[in-house]
Amino acid sequence: MDKVYIFDTTLRDGEQAPGASLTVKEKIEVAWQLERLNVDIIEAGFPIASEGDFEAVNLIAKKLKKPIICGLARSLKKDIDAARDALKPAKRKRIHVFLATSNIHMQYKLKKAKDEVLKQAVKAVKYAKQFADDVEFSPEDASRTERKFLFKVISEVINAGATVVNIPDTVGYAVPDEFSDLIIQIKKNVSNMDEAIISVHCHDDLGLSCANSLAAVKVGAKQVECTINGIGERAGSASLEEVVMALKTREDFFNFKTSIKTQELHKTSRLVSHLMAIPVQPNKAIVGANAFRHESGIHQDGVLKMPKTYEIMTPFDVGFKESNMVLGKHSGRHAFMKKLEELDIKLSKHDFENAFDEFKKLADKKKEIFDDDIIAIVEEGIEKAPKVWSFVYVHTVTGSSTVPTATVKLKKDNKIHEDAACGDGPIDACYNTIDRIIGFQPKLLNYNLKAVTSGRDALGEVTVRLKHKNKEIVGRGTSTDIIEASTKAYLNAVNKIVS
Repeated sequence: MDKVYIFDTTLRDGEQAPGASLTVKEKIEVAWQLERLNVDIIEAGFPIASEGDFEAVNLIAKKLKKPIICGLARSLKKDIDAARDALKPAKRKRIHVFLATSNIHMQYKLKKAKDEVLKQAVKAVKYAKQFADDVEFSPEDASRTERKFLFKVISEVINAGATVVNIPDTVGYAVPDEFSDLIIQIKKNVSNMDEAIISVHCHDDLGLSCANSLAAVKVGAKQVECTINGIGERAGSASLEEVVMALKTREDFFNFKTSIKTQELHKTSRLVSHLMAIPVQPNKAIVGANAFRHESGIHQDGVLKMPKTYEIMTPFDVGFKESNMVLGKHSGRHAFMKKLEELDIKLSKHDFENAFDEFKKLADKKKEIFDDDIIAIVEEGIEKAPKVWSFVYVHTVTGSSTVPTATVKLKKDNKIHEDAACGDGPIDACYNTIDRIIGFQPKLLNYNLKAVTSGRDALGEVTVRLKHKNKEIVGRGTSTDIIEASTKAYLNAVNKIVS
């Protein structure tokens, strides 16, 4: 299979995303990880932009030996000089020069005519070629450039020494059929195109950056410029992990390969997200938290029987440890049983059904069930004494200027018992009410509340120690509502006393 070169511009285009700036030390840390990921080219920065950018490019050029290190420059002598100086220590280096070629950019931004732009582009490439054998040229806003003029610019910069010509969809305007046709027409109309590599750099303003990049590869582009997590200007750039895994997963269609060590993708994504303080949305393809998670009972059953039923790539391929079987309200008995097996919990058929029923009740209250939630449910079920008194309902009224009051409903022998009482806080009021209903008053020796899991909908576990007739009894209760958990724990101890 032919190879597609992966040109990572996380440290240049990615860092241009609002709020994504990195320190020099952070840039080097990302660069090391990109080398471990085995990208072919790292665009380390825009040396003329700032002293920090120059320093980062220079240090990355010194430290990294495997990838080509690239510096960006406008088609200006001072920019190219800065790139030359920053890249001087690099074992393998590339100077990347760019100049806008679309009518709207030439008229309003550059205020130059076509012949001026063509002359400047050729001059810049020739100048850069004095300092680097590998020179890339980008006609900015190529997808909106008049095609005849674009073909001429590409031909002339190749004659001037460009080894790579990048075709940017700078504002994310293109659609896949249109963009692939552009690449086809470039190959047909630029007679010396076989002397350089065609690259593409697509933005995501219409959500098509990855699709456009892949469409271009299919018809002859041999380099894709992309970023980790798709970070970049405005809506971002083509996501490296999406491009790479699309090529790997659909080798049958594209018949291309990359050199990327895909098992490093998740780690790289996490690092960039952490350092840039830009979270990856859960439903992000390839590296999002939900990429290999299954909640639907039908999906879970299929994955357990044969992962490929719902996973077109394995989580190991991109660096996840395993598929994360998320238990929620749509999960079935099969998934719940599998989770118990993973936790090495063995239950009788009766206990399993009780635990499953409690799990379903909990799943209606919180979005995600964690392992510790399952353990707590099982523990509570095992600890349960015969239900002399069953919990039905609790309602509390409390506040800084209100006397705490609790109304509690319990069931005994299929008969509902209801009462209310006040207390020193809502939990004390609940316990006083239970005492009124059951007809005796155990002494509360200890009360402990802890969160079983994290998050605002965390399952709370309450443990109480009661004393009655010189005997100490422990009760436990769990719920996402600490009042309910407290009531269940007290009632659990009471049932042990009366049984």
